[in-house]
Amino acid sequence: MSWFATNLTSAFLLPPLSLLLLAGLGLFYCPPGVARRLIGASFALLWLASTPYIAEGALHQLEAQTAALKEHPQEAAAIVILGGGSYFHAPEYAGQDTVSRETLVRLRYGARLQRTFKLPVLVTGGKPSGNGTSEAQQMRAALEQDFEVPVRWTEDASDNTLENARNSYRILQSAGIGKIYLVTHAWHMARSAAVFRRAGFEVIEAPTAFTTRYHLDLLAFVPRAESLLDSKIFVHEAIGLLWYRAKSLISQ
Repeated sequence: MSWFATNLTSAFLLPPLSLLLLAGLGLFYCPPGVARRLIGASFALLWLASTPYIAEGALHQLEAQTAALKEHPQEAAAIVILGGGSYFHAPEYAGQDTVSRETLVRLRYGARLQRTFKLPVLVTGGKPSGNGTSEAQQMRAALEQDFEVPVRWTEDASDNTLENARNSYRILQSAGIGKIYLVTHAWHMARSAAVFRRAGFEVIEAPTAFTTRYHLDLLAFVPRAESLLDSKIFVHEAIGLLWYRAKSLISQ
C-alpha cells in the first residue's frame, strides 16, 4: 500500500476524524435513540482523547515497553537514527526542505550518542510526501552542518518504518555491522525495534523524548488541543503494532 493510501486510511481511523464521523453518523443517518448514543459516545471519546492525563497515560503504555539507555550500555557498531518528517519550504532556510521538530529531537540525541561512543551514523528516511529532498538527506545536512556530527550512510529509499529497517540492514550488512543503537521517540520504539530485529539487527534501544510532566495539577484534567495529537500518536502506534503482528512481522 502506498504512503498516501496508508495515511488516507489511517486518517479515518484516528482522532479527531474517526470521532467526527461517529458523531456525523448519529446526526444524519440513525434513528433518534441510536443517534443520541452515537453522539454521546463521540462526545465522551473526544473529551477523553483531548484530556492530558488520559492521552499522556496512553503514551506511557507504549513507552513502558522500552527504557532509556543505561549509563554504561552494551557496545554496538553503529547508530541508526529514524526520520520523523520534514519541515517543507522553510522560509528561514531559503525555502528549502529541512527536518521537522520531531526529527530534530531524534537528531539531537543521536548526535549526543555519536560524540559519546564515536560510532558511525546511518540516517534513514525517504520521500513519502513526494518532496524533492529525502528525510535522510535533510537529516544528514542537519547533523553535519548544525551538530558537526559526520554521517557515514544515508538510506533514502524508504517510506515507512518497515522499509527503514530492511533497507538499513542491507546497507549495514555489507559493512559487516549487525548490532546497532536505534534512535527514535520512546513511543515509537516498540514498533521500530521489533521490525529492526525482524530485519536481522541486534538492537540496543536508544529512545528519546519520553512523555513527562513537571507536576500533576488540575490542568492535566482539562481538555486541550495538544492532547489530541498524543491520542492520535497512541492510536497510530497501536494500529501499527497490531497490523505488523497480523502480517507475522513481529514474533509472538
